[in-house]
Amino acid sequence: MQSTPPIDHRGPHGDADDADVSWMRLALAQAELAALAGDVPVGAVIVQDGQLLAAGYNRREADQDPSAHAEIVALRRAAAQLGTWRVEATLYVTQEPCPMCAGALVNARVKRVVFGCLNPKAGAAVSLYQLLTDPRLNHRLEVRGEVLAEECAATMRAFFARLRAGPAYGA
Repeated sequence: MQSTPPIDHRGPHGDADDADVSWMRLALAQAELAALAGDVPVGAVIVQDGQLLAAGYNRREADQDPSAHAEIVALRRAAAQLGTWRVEATLYVTQEPCPMCAGALVNARVKRVVFGCLNPKAGAAVSLYQLLTDPRLNHRLEVRGEVLAEECAATMRAFFARLRAGPAYGA
């Protein structure tokens, strides 16, 4: 039996010269695209061998598809690009993955997940569940949490504040 990979909590800002911070900023740009389209601002990018493989953002409202979370959108694009469902790469996402997305990441054999802010209501990496590192599953991922956590959380707070203020946002 393999041991459970550790979860790396380096804090909300990471190191200034850290590649994870740069990729998370790109995921934040994807999240902003979701917000502009009226969707919850979650963005994701998939990186393999230091190169951008795929990007995606939340499209649930745009596509009326309950599975169109940023991680799933990016995984589908990466699998198409690679020509295989085995996406052996790193996924950066602005919010801790939910159970559906965590399951997809395990099944896609993603090697590593780096997330921004915690998801206290549905987090499946550390907050509520630990699906990504569960030793009972056939694949476990390396997890790094809370990279640019405050920026990621601020994006979410701003979106929901605008949403509560009126229907004009995202229209």
